[in-house]
Amino acid sequence: MSAGGRSRSSADSLDVREDRKPRNVEQEILLAVQGIRYGSVEIVIHDSEVVQIERKEKVRFDRSAGKAG
Repeated sequence: MSAGGRSRSSADSLDVREDRKPRNVEQEILLAVQGIRYGSVEIVIHDSEVVQIERKEKVRFDRSAGKAG
């Protein structure tokens, strides 16, 4: 498990190919967007069908918060 209690890496790929248990693409997109404060969600489409959803999350630190004075 990574820092902050997250079990997924900061760049996750959610594979929605047919060989996996079928899921609702819209639900997968919403799931990928949930909880991201800074980052992006990329939707890959082949032959008019969603084949991959990639989630990239950035974790930002306030540099002035740790300084005294």
